[in-house]
Amino acid sequence: MIETPYLLFLGDAPDQLAAKVAQGIKDWRPDNAVGQFRMEGCKADMGLTDMTLVDAREAGAKTLVIGVANRGGVISQEWKKVLVMALEEGFDLASGLHNLLRDEPDLVAVAEATGRKLHDVRVPEVEFPIANGKKRSGKRVLAVGTDCSVGKMYTALCMDAEMRKRGLKSSFRATGQTGILITGDGVPLDAVIADFMAGSVEWLTPDNDADHWDHIEGQGSLFHVSYSGVTMALIHGGQPDALILAHEPTRDHMRGLPDYDLPSLTQLREMALPLAQVGNPACQVVGVSVNTQHMGEDEAKTYLAEVEAEMGLPATDPFRFGAGKLVDALEAL
Repeated sequence: MIETPYLLFLGDAPDQLAAKVAQGIKDWRPDNAVGQFRMEGCKADMGLTDMTLVDAREAGAKTLVIGVANRGGVISQEWKKVLVMALEEGFDLASGLHNLLRDEPDLVAVAEATGRKLHDVRVPEVEFPIANGKKRSGKRVLAVGTDCSVGKMYTALCMDAEMRKRGLKSSFRATGQTGILITGDGVPLDAVIADFMAGSVEWLTPDNDADHWDHIEGQGSLFHVSYSGVTMALIHGGQPDALILAHEPTRDHMRGLPDYDLPSLTQLREMALPLAQVGNPACQVVGVSVNTQHMGEDEAKTYLAEVEAEMGLPATDPFRFGAGKLVDALEAL
């Protein structure tokens, strides 16, 4: 088990979105976030107290969590200096990067010498089956995005929270490092061997009560040439009964791909729904989740009304305005 509370390591994150792991923990498990550690040049800020390692230990932090999800998931040499000092100061380390802590000999040596633990949450701990496509009992919903990092995880967490508030049967199913660090369980999908990805999603969302909803954490985008494969595994392995379209309207290109424009919500629906209906012919697109964090409130509400008129679907920013509309649509199925 990863000991809490955490000191969130933001490193030299180039922007707020790069620190999405820390943001997710701060927003969904605030009691676990004692403070933040930022290096020179860091452009991200969780609004937490900036702490030295000594300050954080005195405040009770037990684990330094790498809160940055950089392209390629690499631990830089500058980061490593801080990580070594953290081990020597008495912290365990937790990371969801592809660059595993356990694969860094110097970190392993210091951890062994100090009796500290290295937690790599992006390591599958189960031998997953190959997907068989058999229909499972219970209901499932998946958010699919026009791009990466548009709020698919937040959408699932918000819908799960709203269902629980209503006394409905509901589970959030984590498929990425942030979701796993928030909930303590899940499948690190992008670290699963390709042939077994869809099977791991079947394993994660087993048979359940007929009125139980699994809110599957979305990943990647069908339109993102770097990360479309993980989205396909979720669509076919999840066999969703419902899709939520997720969008961030202020971007002028795909995340990390300046030569690629974002698709429209209509294009996303026309692409995602037929693929989902391969595994579940009854699947429907039931709503739109819009990440309006870079819009003023009036601008956001106007945009959501325009989306509803254009798409003929309920639209909301579930984190900002609540997930009620989306849950209403799920209950109506």
